[in-house]
Amino acid sequence: MTALRKQAQEAYKAIGDASKQLDARKKQFDSSQKKLASKLRQLGKANQELASMRKPLSDLVESVYQNPSATGIGPLFAQGDGTATLRAMSDVDHLAVGRNKILDDAARLLKDKEKLAAEAQDLRSANLLEEAQLDHQVDSLRAKSSDLVKSLTQTLTKMGVKVNQGHRGAGACDPTRISTAAQYPNGLLPKSSLCPLPQAGRELRADAAIAFADLNLSYQKQFGRQMCVTDSYRSLASQQAVYYSRPGFAAVPGRSNHGLGLAVDLCGGVQNSGSAQFNWLEANSKRFGFIHPSWAYSNPFEPWHWEYDPKLGARV
Repeated sequence: MTALRKQAQEAYKAIGDASKQLDARKKQFDSSQKKLASKLRQLGKANQELASMRKPLSDLVESVYQNPSATGIGPLFAQGDGTATLRAMSDVDHLAVGRNKILDDAARLLKDKEKLAAEAQDLRSANLLEEAQLDHQVDSLRAKSSDLVKSLTQTLTKMGVKVNQGHRGAGACDPTRISTAAQYPNGLLPKSSLCPLPQAGRELRADAAIAFADLNLSYQKQFGRQMCVTDSYRSLASQQAVYYSRPGFAAVPGRSNHGLGLAVDLCGGVQNSGSAQFNWLEANSKRFGFIHPSWAYSNPFEPWHWEYDPKLGARV
């Protein structure tokens, strides 16, 4: 049981890490796409400006070559005025050079656009490939996790836990789905995110329930009986009822770890500080991710109250 629980927790962490990598790469891809779009807009604007410059100059040069007399250059050639002829020829050369420069700029711009388009295609292909690889990695991890959850479910069933009671669905007792449970408000966890305990009628969040079942096995080996549980997950309505019936001794509704499916109240000797059962839990509970919070020693004094620490549970 302990080995299966640890493997499932490792699978959950691996899925979380892979999902974070996928999200990070998607953000990088979106950023590069925005930069690419900006560059394409800049190049498009430059292309339009060059096109607007090229047309009148090209028209003028074509006019000079096709009809020299229209510009006043032809008569100068005919009159034999050497100075005017040289000036006219210089103007023609200047226009030709200007035209050639614009044509060169246009060619360079076209080359830049072709290069950018190739880079963009490579970028898109690389990002899509990485995204597909990460999706495959996540799917593989989920499949592995699913197999582990099936093994956990079979083990819990052999222990007498009715995992799917209450129509919880296939996701019941799946520690890889705790992030979904964490999205719900305190005391409003859906049934599908809760898992039954070996003790009838009691339930916790999936990861806490699986760890508790493991702790319960160890406790049973020590004392010859299962742990006694008086309370576990509390809905918001239940927490309100407890709060109003025990003012000053119960957490404000919406702030209790019972409402997160992470706390249990125990009996069978554990409720007595210093008893063999209490002392055993103090010495061994952390191996399963459970703690007796510091406030419960004095403010208020609640030796029966124990909580599952997800961070601790993920390390053990």
